Amino acid sequence: MAEQAFLTYRGKPLVRKDNVIYYGNMSDKYVIMLQIVSTQKVNDLDVAEKVLVQLMYTDPELRTRDRVVKKSEKIGLYNAMDIGSIWLERSLKNG
Repeated sequence: MAEQAFLTYRGKPLVRKDNVIYYGNMSDKYVIMLQIVSTQKVNDLDVAEKVLVQLMYTDPELRTRDRVVKKSEKIGLYNAMDIGSIWLERSLKNG
């Protein structure tokens, strides 16, 4: 079976399941979770409007609510990805 290539953003994988997008490597200490809270119709296409951004530990030993390091709500997927990528880069750099 061939290995499936992930869509990437700034060199890190993006994985989507329904209205949730994970950004980053699960083998790293942190990942970003983007949850699309609301959408709006633009030319018959659903476009993300409100997006919840969470910087999370990947440690499976932690309870789900203890994994969240930082969170914010942004308008638009671009704004959410922008802040998420900044948080992730800084957190991975600082350990």
